[in-house]
Amino acid sequence: MAFQHLVFPMLDDRTVTRPDPSPYVGQFVWTPDSNRFGWTSLLGGPPGAADVSPFAAPARATDLSGLPPTFIICGALDLFLEEDLDYARRLIRAGVPTELHIYPGAPHGFMFLPEARVSRTFARDSMAALARAVGRS
Repeated sequence: MAFQHLVFPMLDDRTVTRPDPSPYVGQFVWTPDSNRFGWTSLLGGPPGAADVSPFAAPARATDLSGLPPTFIICGALDLFLEEDLDYARRLIRAGVPTELHIYPGAPHGFMFLPEARVSRTFARDSMAALARAVGRS
């Protein structure tokens, strides 16, 4: 793997079991109910179990060193905001070159409204990251 290009990634099954979910995220498009369904479907059982593989839930990995440079985007209203912020922080602490973009006021899937200013900004940032990853500026 040469580059991680993560667009509002679903990284941590334990988000479903958090006792203190943020009151400002997950109200649009991808909700807590969607998240529970997604993780239960992927894992074949309830999320939050002790034996969840980091290959299914990357936030479960204990050592992130050696991962490739990473680009992460997330909307500030996305249910995945906190887990994406935490993953980016852990990557940086592990010495992985990491670029993180949080788009204010944006819910999960915001770029499906391509004419919105935030979607155009995302497209620009995303394409620039991909160009850098393949050595084209």
